[in-house]
Amino acid sequence: MGTLVMGRQVMDTARFEERVARAMTGLVRLGVKDGDSVALLMRNDIAFAEASIAIGRLGALTVPLNWHGKPDELRAILIDCDARVVVAHADFAALVKASLPNNIETIYVETPKEIAEAYGLETQTCRVPDGAIEWEAWLSAQSPYSGQIRPAPSIAYSSGTTGQPKGIQRLPFSSPEQEQLAAAARSHTFGIGTGVRSLISGPLYHSMQSANMRAALAALGTEGLLIIEPRFDAERLLLLVQEHRVTQLMMVPVMFVRLLRLPESVRRKYDLSSIEWVIHSAAPCPVEVKTRMIEWWGPVINEFYGSTETGSVTLVGSEEYLRRPGTVGRVTPGCTVKVIDDAGREVPPGTPGEIVSFNSMYADFTYRNLPEERAKLDRGGLIASGDIGYFDADGYLFLCDRKKDMVISGGVNIFPSEIEAVLLGLPGVKDCAVFGIPDEEYGEVLATHIELVPGAHLHESAVREHLRGRLAGFKIPRVVRFDAELPREDNGKIYKRRISDPYWQAAGRRI
Repeated sequence: MGTLVMGRQVMDTARFEERVARAMTGLVRLGVKDGDSVALLMRNDIAFAEASIAIGRLGALTVPLNWHGKPDELRAILIDCDARVVVAHADFAALVKASLPNNIETIYVETPKEIAEAYGLETQTCRVPDGAIEWEAWLSAQSPYSGQIRPAPSIAYSSGTTGQPKGIQRLPFSSPEQEQLAAAARSHTFGIGTGVRSLISGPLYHSMQSANMRAALAALGTEGLLIIEPRFDAERLLLLVQEHRVTQLMMVPVMFVRLLRLPESVRRKYDLSSIEWVIHSAAPCPVEVKTRMIEWWGPVINEFYGSTETGSVTLVGSEEYLRRPGTVGRVTPGCTVKVIDDAGREVPPGTPGEIVSFNSMYADFTYRNLPEERAKLDRGGLIASGDIGYFDADGYLFLCDRKKDMVISGGVNIFPSEIEAVLLGLPGVKDCAVFGIPDEEYGEVLATHIELVPGAHLHESAVREHLRGRLAGFKIPRVVRFDAELPREDNGKIYKRRISDPYWQAAGRRI
């Protein structure tokens, strides 16, 4: 039978399925029913998989939470999704207490030693609080669920990075056939077949990593393996690939960068010949980085373009990529992708415009409690991405910029408007602009230029301290500069491109 591994934890699929069934019974006893939401504030762990699968099989909605978030950010999501239960690792107990609205039951999972070691956590913070529901004891007290299974998707929130969090909620499939086609397409894109030996080291609160986990679990069969790592470590990943003969990985470009930074003697030390398929997305990958990875690992590096709203809509393998460096691929079967101008007209090959798409194999979506936001994206049945790109004459899609102000740093979406709003609350700040600048490791990082009130004096350390107490760490700008006057358009809006362009010009790229 298949096997799950997390550090020193090893579990076969029969035991995993039994524990999932017990969790289903326990959730029902806590009042969870079809359509309810259950939130997960957990690091990567087998328990995350157990809870996530159990919730979904009850017809309830799994809501993974980005544990980098601040209490106000998490509370907004818990209220928006109307969570009935939160399952959390014990080391997040203080964060849970500060974040919870009233009347939400909490189940705590003792934080495993592997996670404590990976994050340098103190032992006492990893224990379940006195009097709280403890995951293992709670599971043991339940009988396996024997009721109807009603599969339901997750709700993916935008990492808590918007002022008003938007939960992407998948609607029911139109037919069983559509559901089967979606599963088959996802497995094809992810490179997951029966008996897959998969390694996940990206955060499971990210929808892409969670989808990979679910697809791998469904395909383990009798010989398959799913390794869930607490966090990404470049050399350890190579060691695990060699030790467990891993065949499939899902990665983001920042992982490639860190792997390539290993000394050549370390990179040559491990046997990586078992790898059959690596899939990456979530952020633009520099051509040089991807080319070097293909030279090292061979033609196993694949990339898709898409979004949580549409799913993947293009795909490109290594050999095609080397012939057309920088492309994100051709449109996959069952999908429609167009490039349009501001009037909604399709533009000819080679002409940049906004990318819009539709995936017929994916169930439709809405934004929870914000249906009007979903309507704003509709372009004649296609979904606007906010990305600017173009097709070449052979139908290969290239990205060249983003229409929105959104910054993607290490695969995480960050919205500058939220950070700007907090900065404007700092005494002495007259106005500010937050934007992305190029970074070799993360693709891009945040920078802010600030215009002060006449006579005011601020140091960048005071700016960071102000933000640090109000926002998650990944939202703190790496670069803080003060300008006598920020450039403005005729309507008074700050002209961000005039500030950000010099950074990108120096790096020789726009994305």
